[in-house]
Amino acid sequence: MGIFQKVKGLNILVWLMVLGLLSATSVFAKETAQLTTAPNVPPPLNRDAPATMVIKLEAKEYVSEIDDGVKYGYWSYNGTVPGPMARVRVGDTVEIHLSNPKSNTQPHNIDMHAVNGFHGGAALSTVAPGEEKVFSFTAMAPGLYMYHCAAGAIVDHIANGMYGLILVEPKGGLPEVDREFYVMQSEFFTTEPENGKADFDFQRGLDENPTYVVFNGKVGALLDENALTAKVGDKVRIYFGNIGPNSASSFHIIGEIFDQVYAEGGIGGDLQKNIQTTLVPAAGTTIVEFKVDYPGSYVLVDHSIFRVAKGAIGHLTVEGPKNPQVVSAWHVK
Repeated sequence: MGIFQKVKGLNILVWLMVLGLLSATSVFAKETAQLTTAPNVPPPLNRDAPATMVIKLEAKEYVSEIDDGVKYGYWSYNGTVPGPMARVRVGDTVEIHLSNPKSNTQPHNIDMHAVNGFHGGAALSTVAPGEEKVFSFTAMAPGLYMYHCAAGAIVDHIANGMYGLILVEPKGGLPEVDREFYVMQSEFFTTEPENGKADFDFQRGLDENPTYVVFNGKVGALLDENALTAKVGDKVRIYFGNIGPNSASSFHIIGEIFDQVYAEGGIGGDLQKNIQTTLVPAAGTTIVEFKVDYPGSYVLVDHSIFRVAKGAIGHLTVEGPKNPQVVSAWHVK
């Protein structure tokens, strides 16, 4: 065997080894994303190198309570409204698996606002009952992004509950806080209940007259035993989304001032500071941060205030010592 043949054979062997190492590296870099149900948030990512993040979603049609004594036919991702929250990092390859069980009645897909091209992935992911599809994209810009179903006429899929949030962290992640929460505002347009069950009312949607405006999918989802909790001195971050589908939200917490607001969910631009109420468009998001300085019950509302009567209210319960320098009261007589 000549020297050229030996070198050529060695080069082939080296390339095979390199390809094997690359393959092994890609396997080790693939992670299944941790998904959480609102109001819970996936933990921050503790890595520097990009990875392939696998997000597994299942379309699920089910009936559950939307208000005391009233059930509704939800359409969802993974059986919760809103759908699960995912956390990835800028530069990651995000691999979306969407399945649609045979028991469902509708085709579904996913339009992810973090995707550039192909209708946010909707053109790649439409699945009939009994199907599953996979597509991937590169998370190119940090921010808090909405995802929702865009199959068929779109409006009924969104109005029935098919939406959620994905956070694309910047390089190095976000600053550390004590508590993070996931809150989604949404409108529901329903018929009058019959035998305890209400259905989707398309005309109410056209009239932009929701029966309910709620946080996290139902009336009372953030009240009483479901209230958010914190301690005096905690720095709190809320990832807030407003799916609409029609109206903007005037997000406000009674008794708090937002120390920092990432306007419309963008990360990397100028932060707004000392904000009382922040406007969140339909299918938009925001990230708010604040330190809680005093114990008590803080009230989350849409300050388009009549919507409170339709369900847009929640509580953040804060425990800890009182500080009269923060607030105090006394009797005049």
